[in-house]
Amino acid sequence: MIEPAGESSFPRALAIGATGIFLLSAMGAMIKFLAASYPPQELAFFRNFFGVIPNLLILATSRDWHESGRPLRMAQWRLGISRGLMVVGAQFCFYLSLVHMELATASVLVFTTPLFVTALSVPLLGDRVGVWRWSAVIAGFCGVLLVMQPGSDVFSPYALLPLGAGFAYACTSVSVRLVTEKISSATINLYSLIGSVSSSFLLMMTTSGYVPVISADHWILIVAMATIGGTGVFCLVVAYRMTKPSNLAPFDYLGIVYAFIFGWLFFAEAPIDRMFPGVLLIIGAGLLIIWRERRRVSV
Repeated sequence: MIEPAGESSFPRALAIGATGIFLLSAMGAMIKFLAASYPPQELAFFRNFFGVIPNLLILATSRDWHESGRPLRMAQWRLGISRGLMVVGAQFCFYLSLVHMELATASVLVFTTPLFVTALSVPLLGDRVGVWRWSAVIAGFCGVLLVMQPGSDVFSPYALLPLGAGFAYACTSVSVRLVTEKISSATINLYSLIGSVSSSFLLMMTTSGYVPVISADHWILIVAMATIGGTGVFCLVVAYRMTKPSNLAPFDYLGIVYAFIFGWLFFAEAPIDRMFPGVLLIIGAGLLIIWRERRRVSV
């Protein structure tokens, strides 16, 4: 079982969380390589299908799921499955963006998720967002404009795709708060998994179709991509159960560093001029939102 959240477990939680972020960044690099041969719809399906085992590990190690009697039924099952649809939408946007953009640049723009979460929490959850957090949202999107550089020669409409991924991921984060509190997060995740596997399969078959895998080496890479991605998510779930989420959230931005390193090592990408100074505004805005959330909870 996962140990209860507490300050004493923070170093271990940080190590596990950083490992999860590293694995997800590695998955992004694998997807960028595979996207040269397979459509993003197919990669999304493989990611969800072969990622079932790590997701079942999340279920098996969930303390609240065991303590609640291991429920498999969920009254709000439509909402749970809809979260899976949102995940597939985010995957499709992000994977397609990797075909046309640098790994680090696309990853930076996906980190607009906290900004979208803050903005969506007002109409969908009725939250009150103060001046500080609204200022952070505005500053963050100013950073987005600096990275995208609309109106310049380097601007590409494909830069909108990671923003779409960030928006879809934000929808999954906000929608989970609409589920009745007595439902365990593991049960919610199970229904989201059903939604993501089935919807990614339908998306693949109705749009791109199935493209045969070229070689055994590609099969190994595909299975590794999905397993590494699922394990990365599993690590984050474990880490966030071991300590307060606000303790770990700032370290999520390690993903930008990892993405830059992977892009430089494997794809000869070094989009420093494209990323700066916009990335500083995006990260700063996200950290400000995390700080204000932490203060609000502690009051």
